[in-house]
Amino acid sequence: MHRSALWALTVLPLLFVWSASSVSAQAAAVVGPGATPAVDQSPADKIQPLERHIHALLEDPAASRAHWGIAVATLQGELIYQHDAGKFFRPASNNKIFTTATAMALLGPQKTFTTSVFGSYDPATGAVHGNLTLVGGGDANFGADDLPYRSPASSSARPQIHPAASPPPLADLASLADQIVAQGVKRITGDIVGDDTLYPYQPYAESWAQDDQIWGYGAPVSALTIDNNELKLVVTPLQALAPMGGSGANAASVELEQNVPYYQVDAHVATVPAGAPAQGVEVERLPGSGLLRVFGSVPEGGPVHVEEVAIADPAQYAAMVFAAMLRQRGVVIDGQARARHRFSTDAVPYLFEWLTPDPCDSRMVAAASTGSVPVADQSTPEPCSCAHVQTPAQTPADYGQLLASHISAPLAEDVVLTNKVSQNLHAELFLHNLGRVTPCGDGSIVDGARLIRANLEHAGLDPDDFVFFDGSGLSAHDLVTPGAMVKFLSYAAHQPWFAQWKASLPDAGEDGTLSERFPNPPVKGHLFAKTGTLGESRALSGYLDTASGRTVTFSIFVDEQPPSGSAAARSLLDKIVTTIAKDE
Repeated sequence: MHRSALWALTVLPLLFVWSASSVSAQAAAVVGPGATPAVDQSPADKIQPLERHIHALLEDPAASRAHWGIAVATLQGELIYQHDAGKFFRPASNNKIFTTATAMALLGPQKTFTTSVFGSYDPATGAVHGNLTLVGGGDANFGADDLPYRSPASSSARPQIHPAASPPPLADLASLADQIVAQGVKRITGDIVGDDTLYPYQPYAESWAQDDQIWGYGAPVSALTIDNNELKLVVTPLQALAPMGGSGANAASVELEQNVPYYQVDAHVATVPAGAPAQGVEVERLPGSGLLRVFGSVPEGGPVHVEEVAIADPAQYAAMVFAAMLRQRGVVIDGQARARHRFSTDAVPYLFEWLTPDPCDSRMVAAASTGSVPVADQSTPEPCSCAHVQTPAQTPADYGQLLASHISAPLAEDVVLTNKVSQNLHAELFLHNLGRVTPCGDGSIVDGARLIRANLEHAGLDPDDFVFFDGSGLSAHDLVTPGAMVKFLSYAAHQPWFAQWKASLPDAGEDGTLSERFPNPPVKGHLFAKTGTLGESRALSGYLDTASGRTVTFSIFVDEQPPSGSAAARSLLDKIVTTIAKDE
């Protein structure tokens, strides 16, 4: 058993014990002194209408076997309603609420990230002597055409590449290649190196499921991200054969949109006659393998089937595409395309490091909250002991002079995309970038998570009410209470970055992951909230305008439900939100 897993078995039960006082306190006041106490539920005539209506919904047989947690509070932090608000639930993508808000607060809405190219260039000969190094700077949107975010109503304005499959243009990387050629570079005597050593090489957080890692939503994290670290796999039904004594099936078209040969595709997808049973499409890639097996069946006349397949090593892929672009521009490259990673040497169990507060983190968070200077722009507070920090074996200056660069869009634009579509990779990059700006941080998962922890404690949350192993919520180890969530949402409502950040949350019936939910009044246009789905867990937390004219914060979690009950649970969750909206 991995040491971190063993530590989790030892420490997590203690967390539940330690949070007992917090649970009892939240039953009376989820969000601090002065909060409204929970309603006495024994005499029926004293039960408030909201509580009575929600309890009636929770008595539905579809909900009775699941674990529900609900908290509703005013923007001032006064508790209106709670049901198991002090118990732990898996936040799923509600974890992005904490990650993106902390990024806005501590990195700053205008923070940008630079991707650079370095090499030892001799203008007299037009040669780069040695390697040409493409250095990732933590830009989540490098090579992608995702920003600015466009709602579904305006999505037609974004260039489309389907149904005819074609490699993405990767304009940012092409711009770097153009900059290199414009300087007169004609030859590179060494390799093209994709360098992601800004962070320790931790492509996956603890307890990310292995079967998630093949898909774009589980793409590996890299400081040198390229086109969301995913490739589009396009399956197009063709004409089915006439059933002349056979099945009537014919092969479907299977194309992988890759700029260079990275994966091999072994395709066995059939087109079956319309109306005949079709299996759908399955994709399989064994860990460490470069072979994609694509199999199944699709109906004739059916829609084009598109899957996002994760790039196993984004830094290597970026180097390969960069080399191909340079060769297309006439540059001779003597070496090969390869990746450079920085592997962690930190043997301390994750939870031990996460539970050990860093006073420097707390002081920087406190300083950032008193003015407009984000953590990223602060000087290092003293004293800070950084003996444990792992530094890269080399710095970009060791790779030669700067030859080309690309600066990202402002962080606030990416926060909108991340929350609207629930982009896991981008949330993880926020986490790692947070881990870079602290005095003793080197960009590791735990450094970023510890800074988020310090920010939540500064917001007044009980540190025993949440456990984070990643930034996106894809980890099954993540835990949080509904009470902690509404407390943070109430806190966020009074921060200088709030208006920008709230606008990043999906708008009910309009955009993002809520575009097809709550299509009618009284919720449509009055709910800004983050969705969450992980296995059979469901979550929804955010801000809701009610019939009384006030805006409330709310958090609803449901865990431990059977797979057959997922659709019913989401429907019931939406009914609870509608009930809150109607509250007078």
